[in-house]
Amino acid sequence: MKPVAILRHSPEEGPGYFATFLDRHAQPWKLFCIDAGEQVPLDAGDFSGLAFMGGPMSVNDPLPWVEEECALIRAAVAQHIPVLGHCLGGQLMAKALGGAVTANPVKEIGWGNVRVVDNLPAREWFDGVEEFLAFHWHGETFSLPPGAAHILESHHCANQAFVLGPHLGMQCHVEMTQKLIEQWCANASEEVCAEPSVQQVEEMLANMAKRLKALNAVADLLYKKWMAGLKNYCP
Repeated sequence: MKPVAILRHSPEEGPGYFATFLDRHAQPWKLFCIDAGEQVPLDAGDFSGLAFMGGPMSVNDPLPWVEEECALIRAAVAQHIPVLGHCLGGQLMAKALGGAVTANPVKEIGWGNVRVVDNLPAREWFDGVEEFLAFHWHGETFSLPPGAAHILESHHCANQAFVLGPHLGMQCHVEMTQKLIEQWCANASEEVCAEPSVQQVEEMLANMAKRLKALNAVADLLYKKWMAGLKNYCP
């Protein structure tokens, strides 16, 4: 059984709940710590799927691995290998597939509602869910790549997620755990400001157990749909 490749771009932005989900479903995975100097995999065909995590950098920064990952994404799509992107990962997908990544009108940080777009692809991925509370931490946003369907939006960011066949790119974070949120908040001093689109640390840490339980349920829905596209998946 081929593993899912997970590409990490920051030591504090690991796979989180996504890894928990894969383990629960006995799906092997392999972590590539790009932030620690590991090389981007060369052959998408070595994996059943590819998942790209977040990071504080921009896909427009002159980093050598950005184009390497974009090439890997294009190769996976050409081979019908499902690709999954979280925040920076979603931006990498958009860039690789012909979209653009630009500044969002505002920073969007903390818990905030996202709405499921009223179209058939969105309904297929969200199975009756119309709105949910997601976690956000971004200052940039992506445009939709050609052929992609828009499936999520929020008040502060129009393009929160897209799908292109079995491929899912997200701006928001559904992979959050208590540990990840606490780590991000501990290093949030330069990011947190007095803007309506940015929560204070105390607000982000409040009611975490209840919020994470609900977010995990949405993540289960999305990850299950995505995992169904893996060539070695056996429900």
